[in-house]
Amino acid sequence: MNTTKRNHLVFPSLMNEIFKPDWFGGLENAIGTAPAVNIKENEKDFELELAVPGRKKSDFNIEIDRNVLTISSEVKNEGEVKEGSYTRREFAFTSFKRAFTLPKTVDSERIEANYEDGLLRFVLPKKEEALPKPKRMIELS
Repeated sequence: MNTTKRNHLVFPSLMNEIFKPDWFGGLENAIGTAPAVNIKENEKDFELELAVPGRKKSDFNIEIDRNVLTISSEVKNEGEVKEGSYTRREFAFTSFKRAFTLPKTVDSERIEANYEDGLLRFVLPKKEEALPKPKRMIELS
């Protein structure tokens, strides 16, 4: 095993430690249906983005309970085509559920969410005490 692989296994990324995904139903059930996620830390907040094209705002269920942000969606489509003496009916059902344990530095009362052009975006503001303090000059006496 090379050193790069070993370090990656021993030292997981900071974002994986901060936002621990809880896969309901196990990881094997989530592959292929769970949307891609980007997490970015800024000075004053975190940004969480999920790529979920083809949905409406009303298709999402978003909850925060005990510092866990849960995002889920279920979409059912049914189509029917009649041609000659036969009828073809097709059903499509897509769903996902993702949960993220929020860091204690996030102010869960001020979280904002937006869905536009297939991107579900969250702004997770940091608590005031978690923000970087400005430099302070000290004068010599």
